[in-house]
Amino acid sequence: MKRILSLYIIREIASLFLLGIMVFTLILLMGRLIKLTDLVISRGVPLSDVSLMILYLMPSFLVYTIPMAFLLAVLLAFGRLSADNEITVMKAGGISLMQLMPPVVICGVCAALLTLAASTIGVPWGNSAFKSLSFSVLKQNVTATIREKVFWDDIPGIVMYTEHYDEENHTLKGVIIHDGRDAARPLTIFAADGVIGSGPASNDSRLVLRSGSIHAAGSAEEYRLVHFGEYTMTIGGTGQGTGLGRNELDMTVAELLQQIDSPATGGSARLKMASELHSRFAFPFASLVFAVVAVPLGMQNRRSGKSAGFSTSIGILLAYYVVQSILRTLAEKGTLPPALALWLPNMVFLGLGWYLLRMASQERSIRFFLPVDLLRRNRKAARP
Repeated sequence: MKRILSLYIIREIASLFLLGIMVFTLILLMGRLIKLTDLVISRGVPLSDVSLMILYLMPSFLVYTIPMAFLLAVLLAFGRLSADNEITVMKAGGISLMQLMPPVVICGVCAALLTLAASTIGVPWGNSAFKSLSFSVLKQNVTATIREKVFWDDIPGIVMYTEHYDEENHTLKGVIIHDGRDAARPLTIFAADGVIGSGPASNDSRLVLRSGSIHAAGSAEEYRLVHFGEYTMTIGGTGQGTGLGRNELDMTVAELLQQIDSPATGGSARLKMASELHSRFAFPFASLVFAVVAVPLGMQNRRSGKSAGFSTSIGILLAYYVVQSILRTLAEKGTLPPALALWLPNMVFLGLGWYLLRMASQERSIRFFLPVDLLRRNRKAARP
């Protein structure tokens, strides 16, 4: 009997879980699809390259969408079971709420393992592959995207303006460039003319400027002015100094551990890498936390149905990710230890879930003092 009931609950959660992953992933992908579609329409990038870019972005999305989909699936599943009085029938048959938890925990473990694989393996692979493909596409189309008398900022950290651009010869006249790839020493370059070509590295694009000056602002009131007859700068590629190199998001767990233990790593960089390392494991654990939180909340939505389940899931997710984001910022600034900051939201929400689970098992109603509830009460009080 318990085996049949467990399979029934797992099947109920699994169908909603798969649907939630597709919906949430599509929502997150919509913002990127606009830019990727522009690559195909405006710049003639092959559709196969755009499809690969979408594939490489998927692990970064799945880290967030899998816990989100699992939370929504459990809320909707137990909301339906409660609304159809199936929970009441189960309790009448001698099955307690705690006996209904094992299939939910099993689903949570599966969701956590999927998220862990996406976080520790998929994210560094996808980010590195996406950057490599983006640089390749950029190099092939960099000369086609520049327009005269229009600010060009396709490469992060570089903004270029030119009075005249010859598309056939790739020459520019009246060039102004702001190079902010090194935040500690931004450069502003003025040149009478220039030409764009390929650099010695396979992923580099090179801009040769003539008859100009370089204005560099440093720390405090430091300022340098350099006049040049010819100046060559790399405006794209994976080499250092381009602003497009590897960061903590592109590193594997082993690379993060190596950089954290390295004496050459700076203090701020070490904090960022430590925060990223703990987040790789803290986010997957959120699925297990949501398994405990969602069951008692789903049983409370017997009247409002799916709309209440969806709004409740959005509220929990916003609260969780806002707290996680704030604490991660504090960890990166050194205010809190990264281990404590990244795992604290899971501990807090796990404690909250256990409290709600005990209340639900004791047949005690769970009341929320939300703005919507407060508005409804004020309306009822205002009625004659």
